[in-house]
Amino acid sequence: MTVWVVGSINQDLHLDVGHHPATGETVLADDPVHRCGGKGANQAVAAAAAGARTIMIGAVGSDRAGADCLTQLAAHGVDVNQVRVVDRATGAAVVATDRAGDNLIIVSPGANLCLSAAEVSSSLAPVSPSDVVLLQLEIDLEVAAETIRHAASHGARVIANLAPWAALPADVLALCDPVVVNTGEAADLRASGVDVASLLVTEGSDGSRWGELMVPAEQVAVVDTTGAGDAYCGALAAALASGVGRQEAMLAATRAAAVCVQHHGAQPGADRTR
Repeated sequence: MTVWVVGSINQDLHLDVGHHPATGETVLADDPVHRCGGKGANQAVAAAAAGARTIMIGAVGSDRAGADCLTQLAAHGVDVNQVRVVDRATGAAVVATDRAGDNLIIVSPGANLCLSAAEVSSSLAPVSPSDVVLLQLEIDLEVAAETIRHAASHGARVIANLAPWAALPADVLALCDPVVVNTGEAADLRASGVDVASLLVTEGSDGSRWGELMVPAEQVAVVDTTGAGDAYCGALAAALASGVGRQEAMLAATRAAAVCVQHHGAQPGADRTR
């Protein structure tokens, strides 16, 4: 039983600010901190931390940021042999976190857009019906759609996290169990007119809902919400890969998200300033 994560690998620039700037406003931040991130990498780290054999499929640049991210992923127990190194800058994100722990994020995909459907299909050749394939939308959307089709055709369970929000074809989303969205993405999904049979909505401090199932959030002191949704998705995938039911998987995912918001950054590990 393996969790295959197809998605983004970024280096994040984290800035702690008093408040998020309004349009045209300049605010001061604390010292900059560089951390490894990207929704795909974050979810892979969370799946591995939950005990799943985890394989990452993605792309990084041939730069220091790419090398650092691969080292970090491997240190967390993620298999990075299916990550390609390309001649393009590693994906990057700027993350501004305010005093309440809420974040504002700008992403530049960079090398993540070099991932092709053919490469993903080749990497996923060994996937089996006992495996879970997890993906997000910081990669090319057609690659994401083809990944879902390929994994489903091999009998694997597919979890699609529609973040950042983008519309995928209804027939593609019908292959996913579940589609995971937050409240804002759920509203976008409804507005798109697509009805998803297996929909899991994360609602922050209000918990999460999967069909008729509702699991409350754990009440903890929030330091930084960056990556909480990714921690949830990675732990959910690991739990489902182990064969547990929906409610037990949601409880495991909720615990992982609660741990995530109690430390800075999406992934636990050493910070770097420069």
